[in-house]
Amino acid sequence: MALRINDIAPDFTADSTEGEIRFHDWLGDSYAILFSHPKDFTPVCTTEFGAVAQLAAEFEKRNTKVLGISVDSVDDHKKWKNDIAQFAGTPANFAIIDDTSLNVAKAYDMLPAEAYLPDGRTPADSATVRSVFIIGPDKKVRLMMTYPMSIGRNFAEILRALDAVIKTDGVPLATPANWVPGQDVIVALSLDDKAAEEKFGALDIRLPYLRFAKDPA
Repeated sequence: MALRINDIAPDFTADSTEGEIRFHDWLGDSYAILFSHPKDFTPVCTTEFGAVAQLAAEFEKRNTKVLGISVDSVDDHKKWKNDIAQFAGTPANFAIIDDTSLNVAKAYDMLPAEAYLPDGRTPADSATVRSVFIIGPDKKVRLMMTYPMSIGRNFAEILRALDAVIKTDGVPLATPANWVPGQDVIVALSLDDKAAEEKFGALDIRLPYLRFAKDPA
């Protein structure tokens, strides 16, 4: 069965550039960004991992750990990190796991069960291993995105989505289209107008079912 929002994120143990990782233990009480790529030493992925390296402080401020996933070896990851640092102008100080077994790719529904890695493979052989998952401290999948090989991921959008996940976590709020922190949020229909005003202050009621409130800091 396909992985869905609010499913418990599959646990795994894997070697990484930072040593062995037991995912749920490693996650602890943090959020996590898991992002995968088809192959080391490829152009689009180098720009993406560089973007993540440049955002390290932003993820840290949000109590979020970053974990790269590739179906290449730890040795290759460590060599590739030099290229990432050269391109990004900053070290890639986050773990990248070795998933040459495809165990994680299959557990997270990135590849069909019968998938394998042929000898002399190209990135196209593992093209669908190009996903992003936001995992909550409760170990549940909060958000999933999958991109084609030709389109570099927008990590500013991933950071914005992470902010929205954190903002609405455990509270009766949602975020509107194109929301960024500081803008008004949507009050959930589980609260009537009176309860909503008591909890979030004055409402901007655009439609009976569309009620905005100031972003609670």
